[in-house]
Amino acid sequence: MKTKKKDSFMDYIKANRKGSREAEIENHGHPVSFNRVHVSRKVYNRKRDKADAQRRLPYLFLTVCLN
Repeated sequence: MKTKKKDSFMDYIKANRKGSREAEIENHGHPVSFNRVHVSRKVYNRKRDKADAQRRLPYLFLTVCLN
């Protein structure tokens, strides 16, 4: 049987990627995604607006009731 030769260039690429990823996790504490689209906070987002309103509701409700 023939044995496959290892491609040293691909091993170099894999080792480089792994080292880069480990350094990134060490620096930031978690993996960083570079492929995600940046979402502007100025764009209308009903789901986020409703979540913000519900988070603030009890505090506002208590201040109105106490006065």
